[in-house]
Amino acid sequence: MSDFVDHRPGPGNELRLALAFLTRMPVRLPAHVAETPLAAAVRGFPLAGAAVAVVGALAFAVVWTVGLPASLAGYVAVAAMAAFTGALHEDGLADFADSLGARDPAKRLAIMRDSRIGTYGVLATVLAVSLRAGALAYVADPIEALFLLLAAAAGSRACVAHAMHVLPMARADGLAHAAGRPPRARMLDAMAIGTAFAFLLGPLGAAFAILAAAAATLAVERLARAHVGGQTGDVLGAVQQAAEVAILCAALAASSWW
Repeated sequence: MSDFVDHRPGPGNELRLALAFLTRMPVRLPAHVAETPLAAAVRGFPLAGAAVAVVGALAFAVVWTVGLPASLAGYVAVAAMAAFTGALHEDGLADFADSLGARDPAKRLAIMRDSRIGTYGVLATVLAVSLRAGALAYVADPIEALFLLLAAAAGSRACVAHAMHVLPMARADGLAHAAGRPPRARMLDAMAIGTAFAFLLGPLGAAFAILAAAAATLAVERLARAHVGGQTGDVLGAVQQAAEVAILCAALAASSWW
């Protein structure tokens, strides 16, 4: 039997479901929507990412306005976004990184379910936070920070939709299994929305960002197939973090070409 999700909750309910799961925003869901598998809402993922970006950009603007340097504003923005999402994706990245130190897939899956964090997880999280905040340190003003964060947060969550579609389930239970797999058409819609946000960076910035996000997503997907046999919730978190870092760094690289 196919594990692709064919529910159609409607665009508004898709966004509500995405916000309810991907952020800490208090969203009231009708009973029939709350019972809908998350994969049905992937078109709302990049829009939920845009909401996360706005939170980060507002935090950046506050720090910038009081006269503190952009390097500090970048860290505050990343912290605000993590607080808004409950560090959902950072936690996934840490668990997935820790699992890579094990020798066999069963052990790796067990490590990802362990609430403790190890050296690999700490290192991966520190690197991801530092790279994201470091990229923001080079923006010219809060408006540029907003555009950069919109492209990165929305685009990276569209990449999650791709991973949900192409990767098989690594477990017969767990978060990813409950979420299901989105149909191809719905995944492509999510990717198109995420791509549209990339053009806030201009044509060259968008090209750099799209290529970098694709490379990061495919790299994590390949690693997940080889090491754990497919997707878990932690793998999806790692995809989001890798793609967001890639977009931010690619946008910075593109700006140096002007």
